[in-house]
Formats: sequence, structure tokens, C-alpha cells
Amino acid sequence: MNTFREVMEWVGLAFDATGVLVIAGGVLIAAGRLAAGASGAKAMSVRRFRQDFGGAIVLGLEFLVAGDIIRTVVVAPTLENVAVLAIVVLIRTVLSMALQVEIEGRWPWQLHDRDSAPIQACSQFSTGADSKSAGEELKDRN
Repeated sequence: MNTFREVMEWVGLAFDATGVLVIAGGVLIAAGRLAAGASGAKAMSVRRFRQDFGGAIVLGLEFLVAGDIIRTVVVAPTLENVAVLAIVVLIRTVLSMALQVEIEGRWPWQLHDRDSAPIQACSQFSTGADSKSAGEELKDRN
């Protein structure tokens, strides 16, 4: 059993290292794209940098949370460690959501504008509000 815990400790550390590498790599990629697009529109370049960097942070946080969960649940499942994990996961979740709002300009549970059109079209067909067939309506939209 002790060997299993040691292996899980290493797995948790590997997830942590991956999270840090994802964030660091995201910074480098975002900076490279910013430098490559410096001759273009400055506002768009900065926005793209923020989106790239924010996306890397969100993805890196997911790996860091996974590493924390593995180490806490498998290696040292004490009540104190689980409480600390809950606080850390809560903070990282709020941070991830805030970053997603910053990157995409919407809450994670809100539909994209492009996603809402098919829903509106389907609701129109299901209520029978239009005399056109579904195929005719889709042809008109395209």
C-alpha cells in the first residue's frame, strides 16, 4: 500500500508540473503571437495575447487542481487536507470562471451567439409559428 501512495504522490506532482508547464508555455506562445502580430492592429494583438494567456492559465489550473485532488484523496486523506483542498478548488474554480468571462466575454453557462440561432429556429418549428417547412426555413437562413 505504501508503494501505491508513493506512485500517486509522483502522479500528483506530474500533474502539478504539467500545469506549470502549460502556463509557462502559454506565456511563451502568447508572447510569440503578440510579437508576430505587432505590425497589425495593436488592440487586436493585445486582445489575442490576453485570450491566449488566459486560456493557458485556465488549462494549467485544471492540471493543478487534478494534482491536488490526487495527492489529497489518495496520499493523505485527512479531514484537514480535504478541507484545505476544498478551499483551494473553490478559489481556483472562481479564478477559472473569472478568466473565462475575461476571455470570452460571457459566463460559462451562457450560450454563444452562434449557438442560440439553431435553438431559436428549433423552437419556432416546434411551436408551428411559421407555415414554412423546416427545410425551407434552413434554406432561407443560409
